[in-house]
Amino acid sequence: MAETRIIYGFHAVISRLRQNAAAVQEILLDSERRDRRVQDLLRLTESHGIRVMLVDAGRLDGVTGHARHQGVAARVEVARLPAHIDDVLDNLGEPPLLLILDGVTDPHNLGACLRVADAMGVHAVIAPKDRAVGINATVSKVASGAAETVPYIAVTNLARAMRELKEREIWLIGADEAGAQELYAVKLSGALAWVLGAEGEGLRRLTRETCDELVRIPMLGTVESLNVSVSAGICLAETRRQRKA
Repeated sequence: MAETRIIYGFHAVISRLRQNAAAVQEILLDSERRDRRVQDLLRLTESHGIRVMLVDAGRLDGVTGHARHQGVAARVEVARLPAHIDDVLDNLGEPPLLLILDGVTDPHNLGACLRVADAMGVHAVIAPKDRAVGINATVSKVASGAAETVPYIAVTNLARAMRELKEREIWLIGADEAGAQELYAVKLSGALAWVLGAEGEGLRRLTRETCDELVRIPMLGTVESLNVSVSAGICLAETRRQRKA
C-alpha cells in the first residue's frame, strides 16, 4: 500500500491537483465554506473525479494538527523519489547541483528551501536525519509541491556523506560569513553542492571543515544575516547564471 501524507491549504492542494491529480486520494473541505475559492476547487476536483468530504472545522484541525489549513486538506500518496544520493547522481545528464542543509529545524525554512531548490533545478537536497525537521505537512504546504519533485535525502552522518560526494568530484561550497571570497568572485560552473546552515547558528564546525571552500554573500545593508532559504536562493541563482553564461 502506498504511503500517504496530509497536505493542507488551498495553494498546496490546488498545486498537487494540477501537478499530479492521480496522487490525491481524497479532499476534506470545511462544510461552512462556500466562497469562490471553494467553488473553483470543487470544479477542479470534479474534473478529476476526486472524492470530496465535507467535514467540520474540528475534523480539519485534528488531521492537520491545528495548523492554518484554510478549511481544506487532502490525503495524497507520497511521491516515490530517489532515497539515496547515488540514485540521483547516476542518472544525470548535466553536472550535479546539490543543496546540503545543516541543522535546519524549522519546517517553514525547509519548505522554502525546497521551493527554491525546485525553481533553480537542484537535483537533490541532502540533510542529516538528526537535528533536522524532515518532510511533514507544514513543509509540504510551504514547498507548494516541491516536496514531491525534489529528492530529499536524509543521511545518518552528514560529514561522511559530504566526503562521499568529494570522492565523486563534487565541489563543496559552504555559505559562511567568514568565507575568504565573495559569492560573485567564485567560479560555479562545475559539479558542486552548496552547504548552508540554519540562520543564527550557521554551519557546524565539522560541516564547515569538510567543505572545500567557504564563500560569503556580500551584505551591503544593515542586516547581519539572511534566512537560509533566501541565502540558498541567492547562491543557487548565481550558480545557474554562471552555468547559462
